[in-house]
Amino acid sequence: MVHYHRYHQPRKASEFIHKDEESQNLVMDCSSSVYYKRTRPKLLSFLCLITFLSCCYVLAPLFIGPSFTFSHLYSNGAEDDVNVPLCSSVSSGTICCDRSGFRSDVCVMKGDIRTNSSSSSIFLYNSRSTNNVSRTVKGRKGEEDEVLQHEKIRPYTRKWETSVMDTIDELNLVSKRVNLGKKHGCDVQHDVPAVFFSNGGYTGNVYHEFNDGIIPLYITSQHFNKKVVFVILEYHSWWIMKYGDILSHLSDYPAVDFRGDNRTHCFPEAIVGLKIHDELTVDPALMEGNKSIVDFRNILDKAYWPRIRGLIEDEEREAQEKLRAQIASSPLLHASQNQYIKQRVHGNPSKKPKLVILSRSGSRAITNENLLVKMAEQIGFQVELLKPGRTSELAKIYRVLNGSDAMIGVHGAAMTHFMFMRPGSVFIQVVPLGTTWAAETYYGEPARKLGLKYIGYEIQPRESSLYERYDKNDPILTDPDSINKKGWEYTKKIYLDSQNVVLDIRRFRKRLRRAYEYTFSKSNLNLQHRPQ
Repeated sequence: MVHYHRYHQPRKASEFIHKDEESQNLVMDCSSSVYYKRTRPKLLSFLCLITFLSCCYVLAPLFIGPSFTFSHLYSNGAEDDVNVPLCSSVSSGTICCDRSGFRSDVCVMKGDIRTNSSSSSIFLYNSRSTNNVSRTVKGRKGEEDEVLQHEKIRPYTRKWETSVMDTIDELNLVSKRVNLGKKHGCDVQHDVPAVFFSNGGYTGNVYHEFNDGIIPLYITSQHFNKKVVFVILEYHSWWIMKYGDILSHLSDYPAVDFRGDNRTHCFPEAIVGLKIHDELTVDPALMEGNKSIVDFRNILDKAYWPRIRGLIEDEEREAQEKLRAQIASSPLLHASQNQYIKQRVHGNPSKKPKLVILSRSGSRAITNENLLVKMAEQIGFQVELLKPGRTSELAKIYRVLNGSDAMIGVHGAAMTHFMFMRPGSVFIQVVPLGTTWAAETYYGEPARKLGLKYIGYEIQPRESSLYERYDKNDPILTDPDSINKKGWEYTKKIYLDSQNVVLDIRRFRKRLRRAYEYTFSKSNLNLQHRPQ
């Protein structure tokens, strides 16, 4: 429920006192409560004003009433707790649901909390007396339980999208009065809070996995400092494996499969549903300690680097074994064996800025990608092609992008990987026809918030494969907004699923040159400030 407050505006001084050019005042004498007119010097007038205001402060409660305070009278339009979210403080034995958000509902429960997966319920047993309206329901064995409160919630972060939310399992949050002598056992007793959420909906798409799941999970749970249990509806083992490195930095405990684990889990507190701020971002104004998307990326850094170090050690070990085998077959190399191995394994660090091109196949592919690679190398980049897939290990993708200076990719879910880049790196997003708003909203603006140098490259009709399929005056080419207004199915069918990109190499070269100059100058600046 949303609570609306009316604030009293500050009164102007002219409402209390009228002053003319000659300091002739209309003053209220507090002792007699009568008005009189008098001409006084300015100092005396000032003293009278102070006396008047003091009397108002003392006598006002008698006339206005005890419920009105001067904090309201002089309010500037906002109270100290106006920005405090609903359910930020919940007393034991109660359920509080914040349904004011556009993106998600979030409920908080405190007290004796117990799961019951067979009935899709979370029970809160309460022995306190209450004035809440209650109803009586029959239990399994005929005993009667008094229901104090019953809330329903689908714990997924796309509340406005009815078609998707209808596929999300609904949970019953039920507060009951405990009947004397009736026992409610626990199979697993937890002494830390729980966060309940669903892995249904669009899970399986990397953008939605981060935007609708992982980042909201960080936002909702980070203040627990890993002392929290995640209880998952529509539990997927592959998801746990894919994001296990991140989950281990958000929780010290194994996740619970709500449907697959029929045991009764008991918690002292529960948050049902995830908080979400905006697209791929964390709003510091809504976080304890003003944490931002940069802090979330730091979690990714901690999560992936142990695995990356292991990969590096494995590669070095394999390289050394291979070189030793080569040396053994060439006696002339025995004398400088150690130095030779060191040079071959570690090599000389390249001074060229590293550019990663996220390669696509199918729709929205760059069909002249080979020319793009050649041009980038001519400009001065060291180029690496990266083609993330659904089964690609995230630590390996993180390693490549974290070590890059710039990234190029065509608008799509794979652009989510910009979060793997270091703040200060360059992100160039190729924007196909009909995707301008989505490209900016979902990736451009979030990239800037992360601290990346973002460059959007909107293609012209001639750079789209649609140019060969439609008349040159067709609205599909000349007015994509009018097509998008027809609905998502048109956008998806025409611009997302049926369009490839043929880059105008000369035109694109300007953006790439800009990126090179930025990364090169940034690299030189870092060298100048490096300690000798």
